[in-house]
Amino acid sequence: MTVRRQPKERWNIYDMVKDDMAKILVVDDSEHQRFQLKKDLESGGYIVVEGVDANDGLEKLWQNSDVALVICDVNMPGMDGVTMCSKIHESGKFPGLPVFMLTSEASAELKKIAKQFGVRAWITKPYNGAKLLEAVEKVIKK
Repeated sequence: MTVRRQPKERWNIYDMVKDDMAKILVVDDSEHQRFQLKKDLESGGYIVVEGVDANDGLEKLWQNSDVALVICDVNMPGMDGVTMCSKIHESGKFPGLPVFMLTSEASAELKKIAKQFGVRAWITKPYNGAKLLEAVEKVIKK
């Protein structure tokens, strides 16, 4: 008599995702930066959707209407992050959607413009992962 072993069940972390986990859109043209952000945010229990630039970020946002927060770089090829925020704001599809800008830019004028389009935090690179998670939690739990 031959005993067949059942194949080991494969599990996927996304099978374990709870409905109440917040989804965050990360938009940055740096693959390394997206990787690090994803790692930090997932360690905090968040679901991460990635955009490789502002145009891709907008497309991912339209496809994921349940995004609770956008974290976006300013300087990207094609369209900058502030313009992306203005397009989100002008669409009217995501009223009150909070945005964090994660960038090396420090211009007071740029910050002022970005604030008009829903930017709630301006985080300079390199960032502290623990402090980022604290800020994310404060905004998402509101």
